[in-house]
Amino acid sequence: MLCKILEKWGYAAVSVRDGETAWNILQSDDSPRLAILDWMMPGIDGVEVCRRVREAGREPYKYIVLLTARTESEDLVLAMDAGADDYLTKPFRNHELRVRLRAGRRILDLQEELLCAREALRLQATHDALTGLHNRASILEILGKELARSSRERQPLAVLLADLDRFKQVNDIHGHLAGDAVLRESAQRMKSALRRYDSVGRYGGEEFLIVLPGGCGQTAYQQAERVREAVAAAPVEFAGASLAVSCSIGMAYRETPFPRDACALIREADVALYVAKNLGRDQVSAFAAQPV
Repeated sequence: MLCKILEKWGYAAVSVRDGETAWNILQSDDSPRLAILDWMMPGIDGVEVCRRVREAGREPYKYIVLLTARTESEDLVLAMDAGADDYLTKPFRNHELRVRLRAGRRILDLQEELLCAREALRLQATHDALTGLHNRASILEILGKELARSSRERQPLAVLLADLDRFKQVNDIHGHLAGDAVLRESAQRMKSALRRYDSVGRYGGEEFLIVLPGGCGQTAYQQAERVREAVAAAPVEFAGASLAVSCSIGMAYRETPFPRDACALIREADVALYVAKNLGRDQVSAFAAQPV
């Protein structure tokens, strides 16, 4: 009867016969956001389901209405302490249930807005506004975590420092809007050339820092070549002009048991980058102590 009422009001209702099934559905990835639970159910009662949902603390939030024949004030307190958002006694009035469900939907909508706002702030704090890549602080944090993981799992790690060639000329000749277009397109080309578990961030200006977990020697060098080729694959079209673009890349890596901190790796990649620039640009150079 309740399912039919809910469907009439426009809800997609999912009914279950016991508390265990209710709990399994509510902890699934695509679980309903709004739940009406009876207090007395086979297996696990409604109060225990509420308690488990709140202890799990998963997002997005689930709004729970406890529907029961219990009318004592102590029952209400117990239900709310367990995590129920609302409490309705049976037999219930249809219009009262409908109003309470509307209130629940408003709360869920507000929570969704808060989650979206939080995600927007997170992206703003961790990503570069122009290129959409990780910003300097974020990519350095990623590098620190990957270094710790490589030490823990005794796996190699490589970093690439990529610099767009003659980028100043683009700004001087075509203007800063053209320079922004080159930065955006180059960033996307770098990202598209990487593996799903690699990371790239804007290190500063026209420099990009790339973290390659599990990379060393020839493997990392080949990955760097793929990035370089992707950047130089085609001119960047802007305001009727075809802007040639290329990058030079310096590479450094670590293999256990030779620990280096993040600063040491970046310094080595920077040294290798200057070598690539001095050799004519648009090429990859590995740190001299690690020939490829």
